[in-house]
Amino acid sequence: MAETPPELVREIGLRLAVIQRKVALAAEKSCRSASEVMILAVSKRQPLEVIEAAYACGLRTFGENYAEEAAEKITQLAHLDDIRWEMVGHVQSRKSALVAQHFVRVHSLDSLKLARKLDAVRSNRAALPPLEVLLQLNVSGEASKGGFLACESGQWEALLPVAQEVRSLGNLRLTGLMTMPPLFEDPEFSRPYFRRLREARDYLNEQIPELGLKELSMGTSADYSVAVEEGATIIRIGTELLGPRNYTKEF
Repeated sequence: MAETPPELVREIGLRLAVIQRKVALAAEKSCRSASEVMILAVSKRQPLEVIEAAYACGLRTFGENYAEEAAEKITQLAHLDDIRWEMVGHVQSRKSALVAQHFVRVHSLDSLKLARKLDAVRSNRAALPPLEVLLQLNVSGEASKGGFLACESGQWEALLPVAQEVRSLGNLRLTGLMTMPPLFEDPEFSRPYFRRLREARDYLNEQIPELGLKELSMGTSADYSVAVEEGATIIRIGTELLGPRNYTKEF
């Protein structure tokens, strides 16, 4: 494989340093440590050399949106044996086998049907540990957003049997929640939605203490500082970290 361009490594390294400083400041505002926040590099529609450059900068966890595109990349980057791949996009039922085979975590678990499919496929992979999953919650009520409806606290009770069933599936491990708020020019407008996700997690933990949910996957290039202030443990950063995406290649 061709050598990773050093200028690309340098560019991504500089962007990463800026993001890390912003995360540290946001964490300090909420009396947290920056070490509690993982930067997930969202690499959808990015060429292999960009991922390799990010890897050279110390990043090890990458998020993908499309199962087939990701499977191709995972195969070609198999020599990076400590790289981790996480699914952040919607998972179609017919792609559940690809996802269960290649990923260590799914952020976008949006139905019990999908949970059962992932569990069934993962059970056939004896060498793999349980697949970590996050429940995707729709905290805005937008019809265009996927996930379990949770925009009002009165809807959270309906999440209890969902969480219980997912927890009972032996090949899955439920560790937290994920959301995507509406897109605003001012990231401050995202704050109530991030707070709602944190409160929903706390509610589930109070009602079912054995869940022990920790992870909050929230915040992107547009609003991650606010997300960290509101308790994010995973921020999903794409273009601000890896640069513009390549939409010309077909996967």
